[in-house]
Amino acid sequence: TTDCATAGAHPRSIALGRTGAACRRGLGGRLAAVLRVAAVAAALVAAVRPAAAQSTSTASPAKPHAAEAAPADPLAARSKGSPTAPITVYEMSDFQCPYCRRHAVDVFPALEEAYVKTGKVRWVYINFPLTQIHPNAAAAAQLAMCGARSGSFWPLHDLLFKYQDVWAPLKEPGPFLLSLADSAKVPKAPLVQCLTSQATLPEIQADASGAERSGAGSTPSFYIEGGMLVGAQPVAVWRQVLDSIYAAKTKPRS
Repeated sequence: TTDCATAGAHPRSIALGRTGAACRRGLGGRLAAVLRVAAVAAALVAAVRPAAAQSTSTASPAKPHAAEAAPADPLAARSKGSPTAPITVYEMSDFQCPYCRRHAVDVFPALEEAYVKTGKVRWVYINFPLTQIHPNAAAAAQLAMCGARSGSFWPLHDLLFKYQDVWAPLKEPGPFLLSLADSAKVPKAPLVQCLTSQATLPEIQADASGAERSGAGSTPSFYIEGGMLVGAQPVAVWRQVLDSIYAAKTKPRS
């Protein structure tokens, strides 16, 4: 099997008609899984409390750090590529999903070179932690989203997937996740403040709810210009899909 869990019917791929290796959970209880994001992220908050106490003892609490201010485009910090690219891909992903890791490590680098850096595609990461089967996914998402507030989403994204085998099975992943932030040289004071206040949980919950509404029922899933591509697809499939859409979107009008 290529599924992490098969507790319910498999969702169909919409419009693009392709389904690949993916992490799936039962289609019932989706809302419950979304609401559990806050609960499962509590372990990471507990891990940073000592650092929070240290940082607040030396920093003025009068005003939040400038890095915590939300950007004008709420998706900018976790996007790659030109905002005016003819194609936008929304990747609905779970940091603990092994198939999401396969995509991030084995496939996305080639797509970034061929389509994102050339201005053809804007790539947007959407958090879709399947907390029923991945108990550490929400904590990882929280770390990445807090890092995004200081421009460090993508370095943390890469490290989370690179070391997924290390932190995913941990009962208390907080300390190791924080070590990844140190490796990415994320500014510590704003990161700790963000994590202890759980400031990004509404964003993560909104992401997950939006993924549900789009029809996603597994990770990774990709919403591409009105269609859904499901699962960790090989580069060849992505080239076929993106080249076809790009040709259609840039075809001269007669």
